Amino acid sequence: MSQPYVIDQMISAKSIAARIEALAHEIREAFEGTDQLVVVGLLRGSFIFIADLVRELDLPVEVDFIEASSYGDGMESSREVRILKDMRGAIEGRDVLIVEDIVDTGHTLARVHDFVAARNPGRLKTIALLDKPARREVDFRADLIGFEIPDEFVVGYGIDYAQRDRNLPFIGKVRFT
Repeated sequence: MSQPYVIDQMISAKSIAARIEALAHEIREAFEGTDQLVVVGLLRGSFIFIADLVRELDLPVEVDFIEASSYGDGMESSREVRILKDMRGAIEGRDVLIVEDIVDTGHTLARVHDFVAARNPGRLKTIALLDKPARREVDFRADLIGFEIPDEFVVGYGIDYAQRDRNLPFIGKVRFT
C-alpha cells in the first residue's frame, strides 16, 4: 500500500477545460481536410483527457487505444517500455493523433510514436496533457502540449498513484506526509 499523502490542487478543472478547447482548435488546423482522424489514447492515464478532447473536435473521429507501461505501481519510470495492448484497427495511410496524459522521461511517448509510425500512417501527431521537460531523458517532445509543469508527482484527471486518484477533476501535486 502507498504511504500517506495529501494532494494540493495544481491545475483546476476549469483551466483544463479551457486548454482542451484551445488544443482542439489546434488539432482541427493540423488535420484540416481529414476524412477521419484516428485518435489513439495511451491507456490508462489518458482516458479522461481523450474523452474530453474528442468531444471538442469538429472532425470525423475514430478512437483506439494502446496500453504501454513503464511505471507499474511506482513513482519512477523503469525506462523499459512494454506494449501491453495494441490498437484494434489498421492505420496505414490514415491520419493519427497519439494522446498521452503526461510526458516525463519521454521514453513511453517516443516508443509509442515509433511503434505507430512503423505502420505508415498519413499524418501523425502527438499530444500530451502535461509535459515535465525537467525530467526528459529522450529527445522527444509532443507536437501539442496542454500544460508544462515542474518536476512534481501529480495525480488526477486520469493520472494515478498506485491506481488511485484518477477520478479527481483537477491535476494535483502529491505531497507525502
